[in-house]
Amino acid sequence: MTIWPHAITMPIYFGILLIIVSFFRKHYKLSAYFWIASLFTFPLWILGGVEGWFRWAKILSVLLPTIVVGFSRIAVVENKQGKLWDILKSEQFLWFFYAILFLNILEATIKDATMGNYFNAATGFLLCVTIPFAPKFWRIMKDRSGDLIAYTTASWNFLYTTWNACFVYAESPVYFGSSLCILLAAELYPVMKGRPELYITARVYTLAAHLLLRATFDIFPMTMDTSTWFNPEVMKAWGLINFILIVPYVFWHMWQLQTGKCERSFRRARAA
Repeated sequence: MTIWPHAITMPIYFGILLIIVSFFRKHYKLSAYFWIASLFTFPLWILGGVEGWFRWAKILSVLLPTIVVGFSRIAVVENKQGKLWDILKSEQFLWFFYAILFLNILEATIKDATMGNYFNAATGFLLCVTIPFAPKFWRIMKDRSGDLIAYTTASWNFLYTTWNACFVYAESPVYFGSSLCILLAAELYPVMKGRPELYITARVYTLAAHLLLRATFDIFPMTMDTSTWFNPEVMKAWGLINFILIVPYVFWHMWQLQTGKCERSFRRARAA
């Protein structure tokens, strides 16, 4: 198992992803226009070997919601007026982002189950159960950043990261290294900022950038092929560990909701 090329390429890619998140957070309007323009790269998707409806659906299911995030940020920050703008900045529209996250996890959960990674699939299901509800625990900030905020906890973010890493390890070992970069960038960016509620924003932009790069110029099999890292026993053990970790978190999550403590434990005063 060769490690040294990944010791160079993975940190570089990780650093680039952190820059991408920071850039799109800061430039909310440019972000919306950039992701619309990204759709016009579709001829490169064809030339790059994107085949089958599933790959196309996967790319579009990430890029299109990313575009919607961008225009919702514009609607809120600039207080745009009009029927469509009113929808995009309404609190009820936050359910759209909740649903996208829920379906994204559910899709991978079903795939995990078909691969026999049952404990990790169960972890994915419990992650769906513990997504903070919209619109109470979701918002788009009205300041100049216009951040999409989801009041996930640091524990939930970690559990999502290790669950998704295990899923990719099992489903696409070739891309495990590059996918680990985007997961760690989304995980560590909020830690660096001291704001767990930025996790979903970081996840949106790292995933969109990754899928766009794979669709237009897939460099990862050449630079970060981690197919030799796969071991079915590691996959099963990892999934079991994830399940063991999330069970007490589910009880804690439900207790916070039942007792009303979620107001403090989910919506931290700093981000309110």
